[in-house]
Amino acid sequence: MSHRHGPRRGPRADMLPEIAAAVGFVSGLLRTRGCVSEQQLQVFSGALREALAEHYKHHWFPEKPFKGSGYRCIRINHKMDPIISKAASHIGLSLPQLYQLLPSELTLWVDPYEVSYRIGEDGSICVLYEATKPPSSYGMLTCKNQMMLGRTSPSKNYIMTVSS
Repeated sequence: MSHRHGPRRGPRADMLPEIAAAVGFVSGLLRTRGCVSEQQLQVFSGALREALAEHYKHHWFPEKPFKGSGYRCIRINHKMDPIISKAASHIGLSLPQLYQLLPSELTLWVDPYEVSYRIGEDGSICVLYEATKPPSSYGMLTCKNQMMLGRTSPSKNYIMTVSS
């Protein structure tokens, strides 16, 4: 781990909370259908956690949270995300089973400081995990954020008022 952020309390380099939020979300989706045992879910979660950590290893930029966002995005769009299908194969879940257990349209963004998802191509974006970003990254408005600001969703507005 490179600590080139100097002495200031820079962004943390680890991605554990974000990955945990993403893994918990996908495992939760599998759990609600009740076809997967808790033991299987644990194996699946472990496999998915490892796969994501490996996949994101060189694509995680806390100082530029949105850089590489597309690469980190987990997507089911009538095609199963290979990382999910690989983790599912550890517990013997086949692709047809996965398609039955998971939404056919799911986008999961795993970015430094924020994990959010959308079910359906024009569903609303819900935030699963949010950490306080270092002030420097506030200047960046991505299209996702502009979309969120454009929609008057109460969930996003409270952030503006809380910063006292």
